[in-house]
Amino acid sequence: MKYPAVEVYVWGKLACFTRPEMKVERVSYEVMTPSAARGVLEAIFWKPEFRWQIREIRVLKPIRYFSILRNEVNNRANYSSAQRHLKGEGGYYADEDRSQRHTLCLRDVAYIIAANVAVKPNVEEDEAKYRDQFQRRVKRGQCHSMPYLGCREFSANFGPEPPVDGDTRLQDITVDLGRMLFDLDYERDGSGRGTPRFFHAHLRGGVLQIPERLYKQGEE
Repeated sequence: MKYPAVEVYVWGKLACFTRPEMKVERVSYEVMTPSAARGVLEAIFWKPEFRWQIREIRVLKPIRYFSILRNEVNNRANYSSAQRHLKGEGGYYADEDRSQRHTLCLRDVAYIIAANVAVKPNVEEDEAKYRDQFQRRVKRGQCHSMPYLGCREFSANFGPEPPVDGDTRLQDITVDLGRMLFDLDYERDGSGRGTPRFFHAHLRGGVLQIPERLYKQGEE
């Protein structure tokens, strides 16, 4: 990359970056995942000509957990059942499809996301164009959809940099995070099926670094 990484300050009251091994109860990682960070950036600014490559995520507040119990439905809505309901054939009753699930989430979080703009092949525009557009949108507080911190109900605030005063500073935390989801490798047949790709993540001195080799593997 010929330009340094762009940075954005992200914070919120609640966050949940679910560990994949927890199939029923949601338990959050100690830090935001690369896929969640990319989702935040794409909510602020996205173009088909480039993709975001997350370089590192810095933790700016102590890791605090918060336990909540929520009512959730077990099944997803689908097109065929919706069509039947419109015809008066049956109906959907949330009370019959509801279950209580426990979530161990994070509270009062703040991060700095550092990422590069990777222009796709055959695109003639320089990456500086997209960098500048992104930074202008961050300064203005613009986004085309509301960014969130792992779960859609946990909305994220964002800005160009953290406040000077207060307790927002890089935390000296070192944790072995274990296996963490990096991305999904989608089939090229347009079916939407994807194979998850993991990496062994470490939080060192409050910084989660994403190895560059992971992006090179995805380009092969």
